[in-house]
Amino acid sequence: MDTPVDLARRPHRETLKRAVDVAAAVLLLVLAAPLILVVAVLVAVGLGRPVLFRQPRVGRHGQVFELVKFRTMLPPDPQRGRVRDGDRLTPLGRFLRSTSLDELPTLVNVLRGDMSLVGPRPLLTAYLPRYSPTQARRHEVRPGVTGLAQVRGRNSLGWEEKLDLDVWYVDHRCLRLDLSILAATVRTVLRREGISAAGSATAPEFLGTPSLVPARSGPDARPGPDADLAVPAGGRR
Repeated sequence: MDTPVDLARRPHRETLKRAVDVAAAVLLLVLAAPLILVVAVLVAVGLGRPVLFRQPRVGRHGQVFELVKFRTMLPPDPQRGRVRDGDRLTPLGRFLRSTSLDELPTLVNVLRGDMSLVGPRPLLTAYLPRYSPTQARRHEVRPGVTGLAQVRGRNSLGWEEKLDLDVWYVDHRCLRLDLSILAATVRTVLRREGISAAGSATAPEFLGTPSLVPARSGPDARPGPDADLAVPAGGRR
């Protein structure tokens, strides 16, 4: 089994990982094309347009890119009581999240080179100044569609645990580890485990190290990284 290694010192491994990402993303997009079309129609009918949710996220070396997913939430509407994530998340949206079907368009991000199949999940740009120097090392690699934290508990984990797992992955990443994470991802999705954090429809906002900044959670927490944000009519989401 491969030992912990810095892939920056072994470029051929980074090249191999990228080649696997591209080949797998192309294959999955082709095979899933009918399913993607069905989900797009369901979102258009159930949630309206735009069908896709777009949001700036932080990638490798801190570079910002636009993440693309299927929408799962209705737009905020205070007059109808749709303010919190739980109020805006529809039954269709819950199903898409629990089955990870909302992530299918993210394969386009993999093709573009913004993301990898496996790596730390891409998080909000607002979180950048809140990481400790160690936690910020998660950006030494491309973010992933799935990752170690996702198969070790997903949103049921606290932020400290998730970020620790992200950094552990950076230090131990290798092809065998990636394959084991992909296999575990299939099991996690089939079991629909760790979809949301306790007391939250998605995940609470990351506010920094708890010893420095008290974490906020529960129904009054601000939107987490997977919350669909409001946009002007006709704008992008």
